[in-house]
Amino acid sequence: MSESDLIKLYSQRILRLAADIPHAGRLADPSASASVRAPLCGSTVTVDLRLDDGGRIAEFGQDVKACALGQAAASVVGAHAVGRSQAEIARARDELKAMLTEGGPAPSAPFEDLEVLRPATEFRNRHASILLCLDAILAAMSDRAATSAG
Repeated sequence: MSESDLIKLYSQRILRLAADIPHAGRLADPSASASVRAPLCGSTVTVDLRLDDGGRIAEFGQDVKACALGQAAASVVGAHAVGRSQAEIARARDELKAMLTEGGPAPSAPFEDLEVLRPATEFRNRHASILLCLDAILAAMSDRAATSAG
Protein backbone atom coordinates (compact mmCIF):
# COMPACT_ATOMS: atom_id res chain seq x y z
CA MET A 1 0.00 0.00 0.00
CA SER A 2 1.51 3.32 -1.05
CA GLU A 3 1.45 6.47 1.06
CA SER A 4 -1.07 8.10 -1.30
CA ASP A 5 -3.33 5.03 -0.95
CA LEU A 6 -3.22 5.40 2.83
CA ILE A 7 -3.99 9.10 2.65
CA LYS A 8 -6.95 8.41 0.38
CA LEU A 9 -8.16 5.57 2.58
CA TYR A 10 -7.95 7.56 5.82
CA SER A 11 -9.50 10.78 4.55
CA GLN A 12 -10.27 13.65 6.89
CA ARG A 13 -13.98 12.79 6.73
CA ILE A 14 -13.33 9.20 7.80
CA LEU A 15 -11.12 10.37 10.65
CA ARG A 16 -13.78 12.92 11.79
CA LEU A 17 -16.42 10.19 11.83
CA ALA A 18 -14.10 7.84 13.72
CA ALA A 19 -13.49 10.49 16.36
CA ASP A 20 -17.20 11.09 17.05
CA ILE A 21 -19.06 7.79 17.46
CA PRO A 22 -22.70 8.26 18.52
CA HIS A 23 -24.16 6.12 21.30
CA ALA A 24 -20.71 5.13 22.53
CA GLY A 25 -20.88 2.99 25.65
CA ARG A 26 -22.89 0.07 26.93
CA LEU A 27 -26.55 0.14 27.98
CA ALA A 28 -27.27 -0.71 31.62
CA ASP A 29 -30.04 -3.22 30.99
CA PRO A 30 -30.18 -4.22 27.31
CA SER A 31 -32.78 -6.58 25.90
CA ALA A 32 -30.18 -7.86 23.41
CA SER A 33 -26.38 -7.74 23.09
CA ALA A 34 -23.74 -9.15 20.79
CA SER A 35 -19.99 -8.86 20.24
CA VAL A 36 -18.48 -9.51 16.85
CA ARG A 37 -14.76 -9.76 16.07
CA ALA A 38 -13.00 -9.41 12.73
CA PRO A 39 -10.58 -12.36 12.60
CA LEU A 40 -7.94 -10.75 10.37
CA CYS A 41 -7.39 -7.57 12.37
CA GLY A 42 -8.90 -8.33 15.76
CA SER A 43 -11.29 -5.36 15.68
CA THR A 44 -14.32 -5.88 17.92
CA VAL A 45 -17.71 -4.18 18.19
CA THR A 46 -20.12 -4.89 21.02
CA VAL A 47 -23.66 -3.56 20.75
CA ASP A 48 -26.46 -3.37 23.27
CA LEU A 49 -30.06 -2.89 22.17
CA ARG A 50 -33.40 -2.21 23.70
CA LEU A 51 -36.11 -3.14 21.26
CA ASP A 52 -39.63 -1.74 21.19
CA ASP A 53 -42.73 -3.95 20.97
CA GLY A 54 -42.46 -3.95 17.17
CA GLY A 55 -38.86 -5.19 17.21
CA ARG A 56 -37.33 -1.85 16.25
CA ILE A 57 -34.28 -0.45 18.01
CA ALA A 58 -35.51 1.87 20.77
CA GLU A 59 -32.12 2.40 22.46
CA PHE A 60 -28.64 1.65 21.19
CA GLY A 61 -25.20 1.48 22.76
CA GLN A 62 -21.90 0.42 21.24
CA ASP A 63 -18.37 -0.28 22.37
CA VAL A 64 -16.09 -0.02 19.34
CA LYS A 65 -12.51 -1.26 19.38
CA ALA A 66 -11.64 -1.08 15.69
CA CYS A 67 -9.48 0.68 13.14
CA ALA A 68 -10.52 4.11 11.86
CA LEU A 69 -12.55 2.47 9.07
CA GLY A 70 -14.53 0.31 11.49
CA GLN A 71 -14.98 3.32 13.77
CA ALA A 72 -16.23 5.48 10.88
CA ALA A 73 -18.73 2.80 9.88
CA ALA A 74 -19.91 2.51 13.50
CA SER A 75 -20.28 6.28 13.62
CA VAL A 76 -22.57 6.37 10.58
CA VAL A 77 -24.55 3.33 11.74
CA GLY A 78 -24.84 4.67 15.28
CA ALA A 79 -26.26 7.95 14.01
CA HIS A 80 -29.16 6.11 12.35
CA ALA A 81 -29.68 2.83 14.24
CA VAL A 82 -32.45 3.97 16.58
CA GLY A 83 -35.86 3.31 15.05
CA ARG A 84 -34.59 0.70 12.57
CA SER A 85 -35.94 -2.79 12.11
CA GLN A 86 -33.92 -5.94 11.59
CA ALA A 87 -34.84 -5.87 7.89
CA GLU A 88 -33.53 -2.31 7.52
CA ILE A 89 -30.25 -3.19 9.25
CA ALA A 90 -29.88 -6.32 7.08
CA ARG A 91 -30.52 -4.26 3.94
CA ALA A 92 -27.87 -1.71 4.96
CA ARG A 93 -25.38 -4.50 5.67
CA ASP A 94 -26.04 -6.19 2.33
CA GLU A 95 -25.78 -2.89 0.46
CA LEU A 96 -22.54 -1.96 2.22
CA LYS A 97 -21.03 -5.36 1.47
CA ALA A 98 -22.08 -5.05 -2.20
CA MET A 99 -20.53 -1.58 -2.37
CA LEU A 100 -17.26 -2.90 -0.96
CA THR A 101 -17.04 -6.17 -2.88
CA GLU A 102 -18.98 -5.65 -6.10
CA GLY A 103 -18.71 -1.92 -6.78
CA GLY A 104 -22.40 -1.49 -5.98
CA PRO A 105 -24.05 1.81 -5.10
CA ALA A 106 -23.82 3.33 -1.66
CA PRO A 107 -26.30 2.00 0.89
CA SER A 108 -29.71 3.63 0.73
CA ALA A 109 -31.01 6.19 3.21
CA PRO A 110 -30.51 6.65 6.05
CA PHE A 111 -27.15 4.88 5.73
CA GLU A 112 -25.98 6.63 2.55
CA ASP A 113 -23.07 8.29 4.38
CA LEU A 114 -21.34 4.88 4.39
CA GLU A 115 -20.32 5.97 0.87
CA VAL A 116 -17.31 7.59 2.58
CA LEU A 117 -15.86 4.07 2.92
CA ARG A 118 -15.82 3.39 -0.84
CA PRO A 119 -12.01 3.87 -1.00
CA ALA A 120 -11.71 0.69 1.11
CA THR A 121 -13.03 -1.48 -1.74
CA GLU A 122 -9.45 -2.31 -2.74
CA PHE A 123 -8.50 -3.33 0.79
CA ARG A 124 -10.37 -6.60 1.37
CA ASN A 125 -8.61 -7.16 4.68
CA ARG A 126 -10.54 -4.13 6.05
CA HIS A 127 -14.03 -5.18 4.91
CA ALA A 128 -14.83 -7.26 8.00
CA SER A 129 -13.97 -4.35 10.30
CA ILE A 130 -16.20 -2.02 8.27
CA LEU A 131 -19.13 -4.47 8.52
CA LEU A 132 -18.71 -5.18 12.26
CA CYS A 133 -21.28 -2.77 13.68
CA LEU A 134 -24.04 -3.92 11.34
CA ASP A 135 -23.07 -7.56 11.91
CA ALA A 136 -23.21 -7.06 15.68
CA ILE A 137 -26.65 -5.42 15.51
CA LEU A 138 -27.97 -8.26 13.37
CA ALA A 139 -26.50 -10.86 15.75
CA ALA A 140 -28.11 -9.16 18.74
CA MET A 141 -31.47 -8.86 16.99
CA SER A 142 -31.33 -12.48 15.81
CA ASP A 143 -30.40 -13.75 19.28
CA ARG A 144 -33.26 -11.73 20.80
CA ALA A 145 -35.73 -13.10 18.23
CA ALA A 146 -34.56 -16.66 18.90
CA THR A 147 -34.84 -16.14 22.66
CA SER A 148 -38.33 -14.66 22.31
CA ALA A 149 -39.47 -17.52 20.06
CA GLY A 150 -38.00 -20.17 22.35
